[in-house]
Amino acid sequence: MSEYIEDVRRYDAGADPAVVDKIVKHLGIALRNKDSSLVAASDADEVERVRKSWVEKKLGITDADKGKEVIKSVGELMKGDRNKQRVTFYYLTAKALGKLATL
Repeated sequence: MSEYIEDVRRYDAGADPAVVDKIVKHLGIALRNKDSSLVAASDADEVERVRKSWVEKKLGITDADKGKEVIKSVGELMKGDRNKQRVTFYYLTAKALGKLATL
Protein backbone atom coordinates (compact mmCIF):
# COMPACT_ATOMS: atom_id res chain seq x y z
CA MET A 1 0.00 0.00 0.00
CA SER A 2 2.79 2.43 0.84
CA GLU A 3 4.18 2.31 -2.71
CA TYR A 4 0.82 3.49 -4.06
CA ILE A 5 0.37 6.38 -1.63
CA GLU A 6 3.93 7.54 -2.30
CA ASP A 7 3.29 7.62 -6.04
CA VAL A 8 -0.04 9.44 -5.62
CA ARG A 9 1.58 11.99 -3.31
CA ARG A 10 4.01 12.97 -6.05
CA TYR A 11 0.96 14.63 -7.64
CA ASP A 12 -1.20 15.37 -4.57
CA ALA A 13 0.82 15.87 -1.40
CA GLY A 14 -2.33 15.78 0.73
CA ALA A 15 -3.71 12.53 -0.68
CA ASP A 16 -5.80 10.58 1.81
CA PRO A 17 -4.42 7.05 2.31
CA ALA A 18 -7.97 5.76 2.92
CA VAL A 19 -9.06 6.92 -0.55
CA VAL A 20 -5.97 5.38 -2.16
CA ASP A 21 -6.69 2.15 -0.28
CA LYS A 22 -10.23 2.09 -1.70
CA ILE A 23 -8.84 2.39 -5.22
CA VAL A 24 -6.32 -0.39 -4.53
CA LYS A 25 -9.13 -2.63 -3.27
CA HIS A 26 -11.27 -1.78 -6.29
CA LEU A 27 -8.47 -2.76 -8.67
CA GLY A 28 -7.66 -5.89 -6.68
CA ILE A 29 -6.03 -8.64 -8.67
CA ALA A 30 -5.27 -6.34 -11.64
CA LEU A 31 -2.44 -4.82 -9.62
CA ARG A 32 -0.62 -8.14 -9.41
CA ASN A 33 0.23 -8.08 -13.11
CA LYS A 34 2.77 -5.42 -14.13
CA ASP A 35 1.04 -4.72 -17.45
CA SER A 36 -2.44 -4.29 -15.97
CA SER A 37 -1.11 -2.21 -13.07
CA LEU A 38 -0.09 0.50 -15.55
CA VAL A 39 -2.12 2.79 -17.82
CA ALA A 40 -1.13 3.36 -21.43
CA ALA A 41 -2.64 6.83 -21.81
CA SER A 42 -1.68 7.05 -25.49
CA ASP A 43 -3.61 3.87 -26.38
CA ALA A 44 -7.18 4.64 -27.53
CA ASP A 45 -8.43 1.21 -26.38
CA GLU A 46 -6.96 1.76 -22.92
CA VAL A 47 -8.50 5.23 -22.67
CA GLU A 48 -11.89 3.76 -23.57
CA ARG A 49 -11.43 0.97 -21.01
CA VAL A 50 -10.62 3.49 -18.27
CA ARG A 51 -13.57 5.64 -19.29
CA LYS A 52 -16.05 2.78 -19.24
CA SER A 53 -14.84 0.82 -16.22
CA TRP A 54 -13.68 3.64 -13.95
CA VAL A 55 -15.22 6.94 -15.02
CA GLU A 56 -18.60 5.63 -16.07
CA LYS A 57 -19.23 2.54 -13.94
CA LYS A 58 -17.44 3.44 -10.70
CA LEU A 59 -17.58 7.24 -10.70
CA GLY A 60 -20.96 7.56 -12.41
CA ILE A 61 -19.91 10.07 -15.09
CA THR A 62 -21.88 9.13 -18.22
CA ASP A 63 -20.77 12.06 -20.39
CA ALA A 64 -18.25 10.26 -22.64
CA ASP A 65 -16.65 13.48 -23.90
CA LYS A 66 -16.08 14.78 -20.38
CA GLY A 67 -14.61 11.45 -19.34
CA LYS A 68 -12.21 11.35 -22.28
CA GLU A 69 -11.23 14.98 -21.68
CA VAL A 70 -10.34 14.30 -18.04
CA ILE A 71 -8.45 11.12 -18.92
CA LYS A 72 -6.48 13.05 -21.52
CA SER A 73 -5.66 15.82 -19.02
CA VAL A 74 -4.47 13.28 -16.43
CA GLY A 75 -2.35 11.64 -19.13
CA GLU A 76 -0.79 15.04 -19.85
CA LEU A 77 -0.20 15.66 -16.14
CA MET A 78 1.58 12.31 -15.86
CA LYS A 79 3.40 12.48 -19.20
CA GLY A 80 6.77 12.58 -17.44
CA ASP A 81 6.14 9.08 -16.08
CA ARG A 82 6.99 6.36 -18.53
CA ASN A 83 5.08 3.89 -16.34
CA LYS A 84 1.83 5.49 -15.23
CA GLN A 85 0.63 3.63 -12.14
CA ARG A 86 -3.06 2.72 -12.50
CA VAL A 87 -3.82 3.61 -8.87
CA THR A 88 -2.35 7.11 -9.32
CA PHE A 89 -4.07 7.57 -12.68
CA TYR A 90 -7.45 6.57 -11.24
CA TYR A 91 -6.94 8.76 -8.17
CA LEU A 92 -6.12 11.81 -10.29
CA THR A 93 -9.07 11.12 -12.59
CA ALA A 94 -11.46 10.89 -9.63
CA LYS A 95 -9.98 14.06 -8.15
CA ALA A 96 -10.37 15.97 -11.44
CA LEU A 97 -14.01 14.89 -11.58
CA GLY A 98 -14.64 15.86 -7.95
CA LYS A 99 -15.44 12.27 -6.99
CA LEU A 100 -12.84 11.46 -4.32
CA ALA A 101 -15.39 11.86 -1.53
CA THR A 102 -17.74 9.34 -3.14
CA LEU A 103 -15.19 6.54 -3.25
